[in-house]
Formats: sequence, C-alpha cells, structure tokens
Amino acid sequence: MILRFSLYGFLKNQTYFEPFLVLAFREAGMSFFEIGLLIGFREVVINLFEVPSGALADLHGRRRCMVVSFASYIISFLILAYGAELWHLFAGMFFFGGGEAFRTGTHKAMIFDWLRAQGRADERTKVYGYTRSWSKLGSAISVLIASALVFYGGSYRSIFLFAIAPYLANLINLATYPASLDGNRSTEVSFRQMARHLWRVASDAMRTPMLRRLLCECMSCEGVYAAVKDYLQPILKLAALSLPILLSVSDRQRTAVVVGAVYFVLHLLSSAASRYSHVTVERWGGEEGAARRLWWIVLVAFLLLIVTLRLRLEGGTVALFVLLSVTQNLWRPVLIGRFDSHSKPEVAATLLSLESQANSVSTMLVAPLLGYMVDWANAGVATDSERTFWPIAVAGAAPALLMLVWRSPARELRNLPDPPRSGSESRDPA
Repeated sequence: MILRFSLYGFLKNQTYFEPFLVLAFREAGMSFFEIGLLIGFREVVINLFEVPSGALADLHGRRRCMVVSFASYIISFLILAYGAELWHLFAGMFFFGGGEAFRTGTHKAMIFDWLRAQGRADERTKVYGYTRSWSKLGSAISVLIASALVFYGGSYRSIFLFAIAPYLANLINLATYPASLDGNRSTEVSFRQMARHLWRVASDAMRTPMLRRLLCECMSCEGVYAAVKDYLQPILKLAALSLPILLSVSDRQRTAVVVGAVYFVLHLLSSAASRYSHVTVERWGGEEGAARRLWWIVLVAFLLLIVTLRLRLEGGTVALFVLLSVTQNLWRPVLIGRFDSHSKPEVAATLLSLESQANSVSTMLVAPLLGYMVDWANAGVATDSERTFWPIAVAGAAPALLMLVWRSPARELRNLPDPPRSGSESRDPA
C-alpha cells in the first residue's frame, strides 16, 4: 500500500499549470488584487466544504470522497482552460476548491489507519514523509513537462488540459484501494448526524490547548506560505528577462526555461526534505523541538527576503524561496505527526480537515490583502522590471515571530506518560 499511497501523491502533483498560474492570470490582464480575490475565493469554497467533507469521509467512506474530489478537479481544469470571462475563472476555482476540500485530510487519515492496522503507528512521520517525497518528485517532473508545454505551445492556460490524464489515472488508483481503508463508516448518513460529529470534533479541538496551538501554527505557516509562494513566478519572470540568455526566443519561452529549472530544483530538494523529515525529528529533540527550530528558519528567511526584495537581488530572493520551500516540506510531516499524536483515530479525517480548513482561512484572508499590498507598493510603476514584492516578506515574518513568542503547551506535557493508543482504546487529545 505504501507504493499505492506514493503513486497517489505522484499523480496528484501532475499540476502542470501550477508554476505558471499567476503568469496565466496576469496574461489575461488581471491585477494582483484580482488574482488574490480568485485565490481567496478558492479558499472560501474549501472552507465551506472542508469539514463537512471530512465528516462525510469518516462516516460514509473515504474512498468515495476521494473519487468525488478528483472528478471535481477534472471539471475545474476544463473550465479554467476554456473560460473566457472572469466569472468563468471563479467557477473553475469553485470546482477546484471543492476538489481540495474532499481530498485534504482524507488521504492522510487513510495512511494513518493503515499504519495502525499494521502495528506501525510510530512510523507515521517517516511513512508520511516518504509518500510526500514522491509527491514532490511528481511536482519536479511535472515542472519539466509544463515548461516544455509552454515553450512549444506558447500558452499558459492550455496546460490545464494536460493535467486531466494523470488525474483520471489517480481516480482509478483511489477507487481500487482496499475497502478496509474506508474506515468504520455508517450505512446511512444524515445531516443531523454529520452536524453532531462536526460539532463534537471541533469543540474538542478548541478545548484542547495543544490542538488550538497546532491549528494556529498551520494557519501561520501553511496558510501564509500558500499565499506567498506563487509570487516566485513573477520574480522568476523578471530574472529571466534580465538574463543575457536565449535571446533568440520569445519572453514567454525564456520565462518557461527559467521557471522550469528553478522549480525543478525546488521540488527535488523539497522531495528530499519530506523523505528525511523523520531524521530532523530524531536529531532536533522530537516533534516539538524540530517544530521550534523550523520556525526560527522561517523567521530568518523572511527577514532576509525583505532585504533581497528591497535591493532587487533576484538571485538571493530565489535562493530564499527555495529555502522556504524546503523548510515547509520538513515542517509538513512534523505538523501532521503532531496532530496525529494528539488526536483520536476515529475522528482523524475530520480533525485533519479542520487543520486544512485553518490553512484555507489564513490563505483566504492573506491572499487578497497581499495582492492589494503588492499593487499599492507598485502604484505608478510603468514596467514589470520596476516592480517590487517586499510586502510578501513582511506578511511571512510577522506570524513566524508570533509563533516563536507564544509558548507551546507541549512544554508543560513533556514529562507526562504517553496515553494509550490502539484501535479499541482511543488517545486523549490533551
């Protein structure tokens, strides 16, 4: 099953449009504020469906929800490729957000269920990091394919269509998972039953200091990073146009080459970071110690990013974005492992959907504001070569500083014995 889990991640990340998403919207004449609104709208949709989808997965079957997720993705690719009006793009983002909502949290819960059934629950960080490394390897390969498609096809939006084939293959992969990974689902699911399940899990999470802390951490790291990371694309475009290479080809083709090369390296390093995240945990004093050190790296990287963006040092800026990506891929398995350590198995998909929803809330709020700040910082700028993106670094440094100042409840719990953990004996989330 680890092979199947890894295949899922590899195929899921064949998102050929991702390295060029902002550039595609800019090509359509959209401002950074409008792009932020689109991204924010996607996160609103994720928020509307995130936790209900996790509850449906826990109660009605996780494989079914995953199949619905990938069907929704495919519809979104068709709309985003062919949509001619702004509201078409919003519709495409609606279906994309629906796909995200039904996917996030659910597959991780399936992995953790399988590990518990195999008696390997203590390997959660290692196994999840390994499967995530295949996801990032898939991203690296998809970047090379996407760059070739843009270089020879000349259109950013058409590459949405090429993502359909791997997503269809993944739909088949998920539909043929063992029935045991559906969880202890009910034969009938009512709205009242689902609402009670949601309320119980959410209220338990809010009453548990460590889970509250983890939800705030994922909002500050994952949510903000999701809003910031795509600004690497216009920065790489500026770098590509300033380099004395490939002068015989178009600006779009030069951008495709530079974006492809940087994102390929970025995803390869991210893949290695995910695969060896368990080593970070072992060497840095466990999950809590590793998390705190990673927060320091994030803070320093964003502070340095303020400098490189203000001084227009594209090389240093790109290097810091790569560092942030690697750090985030070390961080993600550690965070998910911490959630699993403090949660009950029977509500795992719902709780991890709450985690993903917290990310979405953060991105939903930060993305439009960040787009507005970038437009404000570039008011009166006539050409792309004069643009500045320093607000994105400020947006990343502030929450990192807050998380380092906020004392983690886990420090008070470090000397307590581990609560019991088995299929029939649930672990107290406190």
